[in-house]
Amino acid sequence: MAFKRRQADPIGVPDDPEQLYRLLARGNQGPESVWGHQSKVMEHWHKGFRDKSDVALELPTGAGKTLVGGLIAEYLRRTEGHRVAYLCPTRQLAVQTANKLTDYGIPPSLLIGSSRRWDQADLARYQAGASIAVSTYSHVFNSRPRIDTADALILDDAHAAEGYVSKPWRLQINRSSHESAYKDVLAALSPALDPLLLPHLRAENPGSQYLTGIYLASPVVVAAQADHVESVLREAVAQEKVSDEAAHAWKFLETHIANCLAYVSHREVLIRPLIAPTFQHSAFNGPKQRIYMSATLGAGGELERAFGRPKIHRIPVPAGWDKEGTGRRFFVFPELTRDLTSAREAVAPFVHRVIEQAGRVVVLTPETRVASSFRERYLPEKYRTFTAPEVEKDLSVFTSEPAAALVLTNRYDGVDLPDNDCRLVVLMGLPANGDLQERFLHDSVGADEVLRERIRARVQQGAGRATRNLRDHAAVLVLGRALTSYLARRDIQASMHPEIHAELEVGVDASLDQTSDDVWGNLGIFNEQGSDWDEVEQDIVRNRETYDRRDGPGAAALQQAVRSEVAAANALWSKDYQFALTAIKNVTDQLRNAQTPKRYSSLWSYLGFCVAHRLAEETGDPQLRQTAASYFVEARRNSLGTTWFDRVAPIAAPPAAAAEELDPTDEAAMIAILAAKDLWGPEAFQAALATRAGLLQTDPDAYEDGLVHLGRLAGASKSYGDPRDGTAASPDGVWIFGSARWIIWEAKNQAKETGEIGAEQARQAGGHLRTAEKTEGVLAPGDSICVLASPKPKVHESAYSVAEENVYWVRPPAVLALFDTVARAWQDARARDLSTLNVTELAAVFREHRALPSQWLTTLRQDPLWRTPAE
Repeated sequence: MAFKRRQADPIGVPDDPEQLYRLLARGNQGPESVWGHQSKVMEHWHKGFRDKSDVALELPTGAGKTLVGGLIAEYLRRTEGHRVAYLCPTRQLAVQTANKLTDYGIPPSLLIGSSRRWDQADLARYQAGASIAVSTYSHVFNSRPRIDTADALILDDAHAAEGYVSKPWRLQINRSSHESAYKDVLAALSPALDPLLLPHLRAENPGSQYLTGIYLASPVVVAAQADHVESVLREAVAQEKVSDEAAHAWKFLETHIANCLAYVSHREVLIRPLIAPTFQHSAFNGPKQRIYMSATLGAGGELERAFGRPKIHRIPVPAGWDKEGTGRRFFVFPELTRDLTSAREAVAPFVHRVIEQAGRVVVLTPETRVASSFRERYLPEKYRTFTAPEVEKDLSVFTSEPAAALVLTNRYDGVDLPDNDCRLVVLMGLPANGDLQERFLHDSVGADEVLRERIRARVQQGAGRATRNLRDHAAVLVLGRALTSYLARRDIQASMHPEIHAELEVGVDASLDQTSDDVWGNLGIFNEQGSDWDEVEQDIVRNRETYDRRDGPGAAALQQAVRSEVAAANALWSKDYQFALTAIKNVTDQLRNAQTPKRYSSLWSYLGFCVAHRLAEETGDPQLRQTAASYFVEARRNSLGTTWFDRVAPIAAPPAAAAEELDPTDEAAMIAILAAKDLWGPEAFQAALATRAGLLQTDPDAYEDGLVHLGRLAGASKSYGDPRDGTAASPDGVWIFGSARWIIWEAKNQAKETGEIGAEQARQAGGHLRTAEKTEGVLAPGDSICVLASPKPKVHESAYSVAEENVYWVRPPAVLALFDTVARAWQDARARDLSTLNVTELAAVFREHRALPSQWLTTLRQDPLWRTPAE
């Protein structure tokens, strides 16, 4: 028998990935050559990023990122002898990827499912560097990873990976399936929760507020009780009272509970670190390079937080693909139409009609309850339904059915339904309901800014499940008040890819103030893709070319802060509390950027308090006690407008000196008042007070004059009204409190005290902030608000649906009351001689009259137009 001899590689060693494909293309089944944008991305990587440990590249769906990732992987295998693993979120995508690599002439080893059933020859080829391993995230992010010797990782669909990455460190106990363990752990965590919460959490049927609320157990108390909590968890695992996933997570969390965050709801307990400590997971941290591929990367540090990396270098999106997307979508918003907005019981029949006309539909929901609600309310009778496990291996079981629904939960990627496979996508529910930590950040902390990229990516990816090539088209039906409101907001549309931005605008305009019959007719025009649609198509193409994707407020500061966030999280995991405190200080300093909303920074300030408090207790250092007190006050101040801070188990109150620390807006107001010497004199002051009469009138000029003077009396360093330049979009009042906050006014004082505030008024108010930014030539601070002052007694449902998240409704009497409040504070301060007061002393006077901005802002923010009273 002759020995098998190794043959010389006919391709040899290529100079770069593009040359590699020219050689492969001589005998493969792929395209004749790479596209120009693919070449540009690979050139960027080869020339500038080969030596970087973490690199991200963005290529929209249809732009061929599988070929780019495969060529980079094969180039590293051939030139460096690397073992390279190409990871996908799901088995189905891994199979698709392996098939594509084979077509490209790149040898794959498909390693999915149970590792016990892997083809050992395929595994050996990968380990010998003779093929590319194609697998799923779960085989790296696991308590016993089977892909653990890679020299390089290609991480596909990286924008959707946070759940897979954090899973090994995420210990979840569900009440419905593991009630005994839930109650045991809740009892162990009870000292860390507000005592008033506990009866509601223990009750079988609490009120709706407590049924859906998510609460943070005090990290200080959890750390103090860590031994007890760990003993309860250890016993629960030993007695098999928790799920297998929780038992696996316990292997990672044991001895680290003191450095985790514990979240509690009526349905579940979650214990996990804020950011996954991937630095200590060798299967992920060990490779020389990790390449993150995504159809949408965005900014704000989302990718770094998801993977626990301090710095991920980004390869720029190729020219042209930053504007153009794949296929055409028509967004339909039933709950914005005139008739269905006020008759919600009629939404279901409309949805039935749309689904029956389409035949097959893919339904994407954020959680199981929403999926169940869809099946009960919106799915036509006798419709066959499929779930993710049923189509994991073969989508044809769904696509072969003429009338069927594929209902997926918290899965916005990994299902490709091109052309006639599916022409209808349903997005139901805001995709911000991942694990309890994500829901806590969104619902309790209100830190939308840090989750915006995650939500945006899910919407864009979900909407594109049925548009998989340039000529493809599909309707996207948007259901649920929260998601409808979110996508109808102009600021959210502006944060999307320009193609999606233009499509959303058309969709909102085609639904808002139209009847459901109008929308049905428009849907027919879209489905026909004939000449009647061509004009709309031209509008979308023309508009997308004028748009640039705009990052949300504070994205740059969030991106800057993420390096320190990861450092702080890693230090906490390593029990290096002194370094963690230093890193947290860097985080809070970086999040003080004027454009950064303060709610997310309030959580980091609270973590700073917890770490400083622990160190102070251990060392007795009085300086650390003062540091803890300062962080506590900062957290409370920055959590203004939320309830989470008050729900954490109370700790010893901070010293009085720290408690008196001035809010930045208050400080800016006091400085402005002390500088406004032109108002100090009796005549000028009385003239300012006289403008109060304008706030009683319907005349817009007199009302605006009253607003402008009220702004100055309230402490605005700049206060002005509509320039009357004929621009309808101009605000009626602009109050600028230094770099701390802006308050923008839209006054509808001339309106009658009947009827409802409409969608157009809500949208107009929301746009005023951008108008003021153009006037000032700078971006507004992150916690700035727009106030719509109107005497109308009600708000139309459509106004709630389109209002941006910074728009609030105020009745004219509240504006008058505010004028009187600040006037009394002025009179008191003048009586004490303003020239003798400093900022702190003046603040004390205004605080006594509840005339500080931090005190009266609560009144202005009492009725958010972006959240209906029922929510």
